[in-house]
Amino acid sequence: MDQPSKASFLFDLDGTLVDSVYQHVLAWHEALQQEGIRLSVWRIHRRIGMSGGLFTHMLLRETGMALDPDRIERLGKLHAELYLRRAGEVQPLPGARELLAWLTDAGVPWAIATSGRMNTARAPLESLGVDFARDVIITRDQVRYAKPNPDLFLAAAAGLGCSIESASVVGDSIWDMLASRRARALGVGVLSGGYGREELERAGAYRVYDDPEDLLRHIDEVGGRQ
Repeated sequence: MDQPSKASFLFDLDGTLVDSVYQHVLAWHEALQQEGIRLSVWRIHRRIGMSGGLFTHMLLRETGMALDPDRIERLGKLHAELYLRRAGEVQPLPGARELLAWLTDAGVPWAIATSGRMNTARAPLESLGVDFARDVIITRDQVRYAKPNPDLFLAAAAGLGCSIESASVVGDSIWDMLASRRARALGVGVLSGGYGREELERAGAYRVYDDPEDLLRHIDEVGGRQ
């Protein structure tokens, strides 16, 4: 008889494990201002977590402006530069380090899959105490498409050698939940990125918790057990 696939956890990074959503929002806002593009902060927040390409399409729709490839590339570099200036403010969310340590001690496979590139993700990952030689970390540099496409989470499951169908994707945004559905994984939402419970549930989350600390307290509800 075939053995059942072991449960695994695939984590988003920004807003899920580290408190960095608003640093990204403000960096994008300042980058856009430097390029003479006016866009309300709340509109930027609603798109954090999606791929840069989709973010650009949103810009075109929201502003009606035509952005040439050079300007798009310049915006991306500006955002990274301005975010890195704020990177010292970014801290792990409550319970994030403890959650990852618990899963490791319990022998439950986990990985981190982020829409960010390694140049902006490295410092937050280091704050979590990840072992870059041991732990499975997937960034935007390694996949063709970012969220809401499923590529990041599919690559993370493959890196663990686990079935995507037995994985739980943990994320703070609707883009995480949509990507988890497209990957055929279960979606678990956290409120620590600013999206509401109902939004996450409508996008596919079957459980929603306040933050990593709250998830750890209820880990038995989502298949985490020793």
